[in-house]
Amino acid sequence: MPELVPLLAQDTGVIGLVIAVVVFLFMLVFLAIFARYFGLWIQCKMTRAGIGFVSLVMMTIRRVNPAVIVQAKIMAVQAGLTKNYRISTQALEAHYLAGGSVPNVIKALIAANKAQIDLNWETAQAIDLAGRDVLEAVRTSVYPKVIDCPDPKKTAGTLDAVADDGIQLKARARVTVRTNIHQLIGGATEETIIARVGQGIVQAIGSTPSYATVLENPDFISQTVLGQGLEAQTAYEIVSIDIADIDVGENIGARLQADQAEADMRVAEARAEQKRAAFYAQEQEQKAAVQESRAKVVLAEAEVPEAIAAAFRGGQLGLMDYYELDNVKADTKMRAAIAGEGRSVSSTTSK
Repeated sequence: MPELVPLLAQDTGVIGLVIAVVVFLFMLVFLAIFARYFGLWIQCKMTRAGIGFVSLVMMTIRRVNPAVIVQAKIMAVQAGLTKNYRISTQALEAHYLAGGSVPNVIKALIAANKAQIDLNWETAQAIDLAGRDVLEAVRTSVYPKVIDCPDPKKTAGTLDAVADDGIQLKARARVTVRTNIHQLIGGATEETIIARVGQGIVQAIGSTPSYATVLENPDFISQTVLGQGLEAQTAYEIVSIDIADIDVGENIGARLQADQAEADMRVAEARAEQKRAAFYAQEQEQKAAVQESRAKVVLAEAEVPEAIAAAFRGGQLGLMDYYELDNVKADTKMRAAIAGEGRSVSSTTSK
């Protein structure tokens, strides 16, 4: 028994040392955690944000940045958003985990609240998660922005249109818009506004009787385009459309008339060439018919000697008759020569 006392004392010392080490490590871990979240916890306490120390630790475990949530919650409390909107810590964490920008949404709600714009927490969340800059949208609602038409970033050209008198006009417009919060989700963007305004300006100029009317009163074009309701199903409301610049271009009507006249002339030339070819073909056919008739005459003349020989053999033609016929032919050639037709007669005879 006396020998067991030192052993027990030794075991008790080892156990105490282990316990002391465990307690020391626990204290180190606690102090490390406390030092990390103490500043955020003090901020929550001083601003009455309503976020406890354990909640801060659990945020890290859930892979949520506690500093972002604390900052957003403090902004919401200080701006009085928690009185009008149900913005809980869990909602902020859920939006953060969904990939949204929590500070951006809170800042947008603060701006909308100060400007008395109807924007709630759920709508702001949806706009942010849809990829739209909700803070920029609220700012545009308060301070309208100007859109150049056409967009100078994509093209350095102008909006070209032709008035009813054929004169081309080149215009540039500036469109003042503000955000329509309720149509921001699913609404068309700036590209649609630019396209619709451009189409409206071209249509308005095209329906004008004279280009001089547009130059005298450009506001007529603006009022016409505004009355077409171009902002339908878009994320913006059109405040005004101003014609920034308008120049006179080419005389498209005269050029088209000249082109049409040239085309008509080419058609007429083609038809005349077609008729000439038809007449030439008809002439060739007539020449062929003449040659055919001459061939028949030659064939008929070739039968004359055979007929004379047959008459001689049959006793129907005597020698004196033949000489008399030959004299008639000679007399005929002489008369033709005197009349100036000897060459033609001789050529016909030779044939």
